[in-house]
Amino acid sequence: MCARKKAEVNEILRLLDDTYGTDYKCYLHYDTPWQLLFSTIMSAQCTDARVNIVTADLYKKYPTLEAFANASLAEMEEDIRSTGFYHNKAKNIIACARRLIEDFDGEVPSSIEELTSLPGVGRKTANVIRGNIYHIDSIVVDTHVGRISRRLGLTKKTDPTEVEFEMMKVLPQDHWILYNIQIITFGRQICTARSPKCELCFLRDLCRSRDKK
Repeated sequence: MCARKKAEVNEILRLLDDTYGTDYKCYLHYDTPWQLLFSTIMSAQCTDARVNIVTADLYKKYPTLEAFANASLAEMEEDIRSTGFYHNKAKNIIACARRLIEDFDGEVPSSIEELTSLPGVGRKTANVIRGNIYHIDSIVVDTHVGRISRRLGLTKKTDPTEVEFEMMKVLPQDHWILYNIQIITFGRQICTARSPKCELCFLRDLCRSRDKK
């Protein structure tokens, strides 16, 4: 469990709110729920910016779910090659499109169980969909959230699922989605994986990291 007092957690959240605001935003570009689903699958081990570059053409080439379901695997691999791990991603996206059509009438489901039954969809991707499409309070544990939550002393866990469930206890529910949005920006701008900019950090006095500068 988190060793931080509730008042300390609230102060961290207040500073994040003051710095980054409380507007909900998604860094991946999409027009339909299935587009966000596929973009999130592609974002594994890849930047959102790169995914958005790829999908700008991809969603024109494959404008419907049926187009993805009937796509050539080899061609899809080439289309998304620059996102990395393109063999598995292409295979999962095509299989996911087929499952959505065959089992869900072309609709992206909202339950965590149904979402994680889809090819290539884990809890992180499922929670992105639940939060952004269905506005269900969910905690998305990406590399930024895991790393920074540990640095702040909000969790000691390293497994993403364990981090997710612990953070559900630590954070008030109205910040579950917001925390991820804010931490992504914080992790890109200040608390980077390599050479974090501790001298610029507005959370420096609250940080529990042993290598804090």
